[in-house]
Amino acid sequence: MNHKKSFWGGVITGVLAAALIVSGVFLGQSVWNLYQSSRTQETAAQNEEDGVSSNSVANAQTMNKLQVLEDTIDRYYLESVDEQTLEKGVYDGLVEALGDPYSTYYYSEELKELQDKTEGIYYGRGAYVGIDADTGLPRRTGIIEGTPAQESGLRAGDLLYKVDGEEVQGLELTQVVSKIKGEEGTSVHLTIIREGATDYLEVDVVRRKVESPTVNQKILDGGIGYIQITEFDTVTLDQFTEALAVCRGSGMKGLILDLRGNPGGNLNTVCDIAREILPKGLIVYTEDKDGKRSEYTCDGTKEMKEPLVVLVDSGSASASEILAGAVKDYGIGTLVGTTTFGKGIVQRIISLSDGSAVKLTVSNYYTPNGNNIHKIGIEPDIEEKFDSEAYYNDGVDNQLNKAIEIMNEKLGSEQ
Repeated sequence: MNHKKSFWGGVITGVLAAALIVSGVFLGQSVWNLYQSSRTQETAAQNEEDGVSSNSVANAQTMNKLQVLEDTIDRYYLESVDEQTLEKGVYDGLVEALGDPYSTYYYSEELKELQDKTEGIYYGRGAYVGIDADTGLPRRTGIIEGTPAQESGLRAGDLLYKVDGEEVQGLELTQVVSKIKGEEGTSVHLTIIREGATDYLEVDVVRRKVESPTVNQKILDGGIGYIQITEFDTVTLDQFTEALAVCRGSGMKGLILDLRGNPGGNLNTVCDIAREILPKGLIVYTEDKDGKRSEYTCDGTKEMKEPLVVLVDSGSASASEILAGAVKDYGIGTLVGTTTFGKGIVQRIISLSDGSAVKLTVSNYYTPNGNNIHKIGIEPDIEEKFDSEAYYNDGVDNQLNKAIEIMNEKLGSEQ
């Protein structure tokens, strides 16, 4: 009997203890809620006093919570934490919450790297990179001759899986470039996915100074000029006008303009190049969130008289699509290749007082006929899929050959 009393006493004690523990949990929550309620009232009053809207993310309550989170991390997190890294995480997170892959926060060092890249001189491996739409991986859209990339056997079309052992899927393009670039003479290890290969390719590339020619030109048989634009940087206009002058000086009868793999670049640069080609009229126009329209026009004084063929593919994006779209809308050239990437939005880099900056999507852009090609792309007039096997095994560029065929038809019809 005593044992039974002792047993039930133990059970009752255990139940009461459990009840007290459970009550303690809810009591703790209640106390916390009361605390939070009082803090909310305090911070609301503080926000009103400071002139900060309670609807703003940067209100006093959010700042208090960030401080609590930082203190909690400092107290409990296993590894050591760099304060600068945490701070950047806050800024990155705010911009990433937009869900826009083209909007990015830059520290001052990252901004300098971006500016160096658009000026066409940097320390790296000598390859053009864009983001592959299907995989989210960086894709080499071109290789500069005589550079470490070419010497290491890298190819256009290669997908970049890792940089120095770190996966790069989902990173913003400038973040990938930042990981690849470095001091001259140092080495970077790249893990490559190549179409047709049965395993990853592991490649070590030694960095050295690379002056990035964004324009290449040559004269093909029959007086056909060929100009390739790999991206639209600040140096591209001068390089293009020089290349066009050389082609014309060599007796060019028609021009093949190659925009394949060109990820885009500077809006003003592509408009300046369009003015070397287009008739008088609209090049492109943009509209912001308030419906404000900005137009970029051409006076037509340099309109190209020679027949024109433009090569495009899924790597032709943004500024490339502005130029290709204008050529197609005016009907002054034939587009050959495959459907373009489909980026019909414009970003602006806004500098902040501490030397950092934020790049934000600020407007949609439209071709002269009013088409927004975002997530749609531009269909070529003549579709020709790229035969990579023929190119890398036999050196045959079937898309270029198709463009030459079309150009010869144009030139023949003029005779």
